[in-house]
Amino acid sequence: MKIAEFLNEKAVSANLKATNKEGVIRELVELLAKAEGMKNKEELVKVLLGRESLGSTGIGQGVGIPHGKSDAVKKLVGAFGICHQGLNFDALDGEPVYIFFLLVAPEDSAGPHLKGLARISRLLKDKFFRESLKTLTDEKAIFKLIREEDAKRP
Repeated sequence: MKIAEFLNEKAVSANLKATNKEGVIRELVELLAKAEGMKNKEELVKVLLGRESLGSTGIGQGVGIPHGKSDAVKKLVGAFGICHQGLNFDALDGEPVYIFFLLVAPEDSAGPHLKGLARISRLLKDKFFRESLKTLTDEKAIFKLIREEDAKRP
């Protein structure tokens, strides 16, 4: 599975403005809703915050992957954002989070959801890739870099 299969180019932000966990989730949901033509934004926020209450999706090394399942979507969809100032996302390593990848899958789809999470995690393990993403201030450049990095890896 490639990231371009679920990341809408219009759901990318080079400059997230949020200053806390709920704010960044709301901002990413807004991006996703606009890009995918979705109406149930509040339901999605509730699902994602509910998932966060089980344990933070801040995986460390400046990365957060908020995710959840909702019938508001028909297929796996994602949004991406960079928060240049970094924020407290209760990451496992206690460090601020700069890179956010939001994933939402339909209720009944375990396979694509897990494959998407695994793919994102694999790509973002690369320190050079993470640092490169953090320097970008243009959405098109971010999407291009993600696609190029994704294409390099099996």
